[in-house]
Amino acid sequence: MLENEGNPTVNKVTGLPRKRFYRARAHSNPLSDSHFPVPISPSHVDYSLHYPQDFLLSNNSKKIQFADVGCGFGGLLISLSTLFPDTLMIGMELRDKVSEYVKERILGLRVANPGQYQNVSVVRTNSMKYIPNYFGKGQLSKMFFLFPDPHFKEKNHRRRVISPHLLDEYAYVVEVGGIIYTITDVEELGEWMKACLENHPMFEALTEDELGADPVVGLLSTATEEGQKVARNGGQTFQAVYRRIALSP
Repeated sequence: MLENEGNPTVNKVTGLPRKRFYRARAHSNPLSDSHFPVPISPSHVDYSLHYPQDFLLSNNSKKIQFADVGCGFGGLLISLSTLFPDTLMIGMELRDKVSEYVKERILGLRVANPGQYQNVSVVRTNSMKYIPNYFGKGQLSKMFFLFPDPHFKEKNHRRRVISPHLLDEYAYVVEVGGIIYTITDVEELGEWMKACLENHPMFEALTEDELGADPVVGLLSTATEEGQKVARNGGQTFQAVYRRIALSP
């Protein structure tokens, strides 16, 4: 008898989880208390749980370099995994059902494609609170914020995942030369994120030539479920891609 036979949450042909069994509310309150384990420091992140094959092969010499904040159902992570097969990356998702789906999706892909998708993982966490618990100074080379919750009401702007205060934390964990990618289909939020990045002293916008040469930029609007929905509906997207720079002396 097949391992997943009789399990309605798994597609018997692909071995991957069925998304409809992992649906959750589109939005969560990032300021509320949640109950999940959080490492007390980056040195306490258990890489062997996230990347068991890579951990055995590299003797834990590698560190996570890409972080997809609010990774949703993991579309970007899956695309990046094969585009950067030697880079460890992680998705950070607050919603428990959604993070469980991504976990099962990755496990299914590893079984169906031996040797692949070993460099990608997911963790259920609140990245607005716990980024410093997962990453050390200058550890990350890329951070992604794709179609974040717009929190339309002005009183809720403090819940936005891009803000002057949070950019201070992101600047700490992103290396000089590292890149922050943002995209949204909400024009007001797009202007907000761009303004926050533009006004921060440790970030500068990529040039049009640099954007065109970056293979990741094209994935921002195509790899995720949200981006695909916007495209189907003929919607417009607003992106801001900025490089971490060193402070002038």
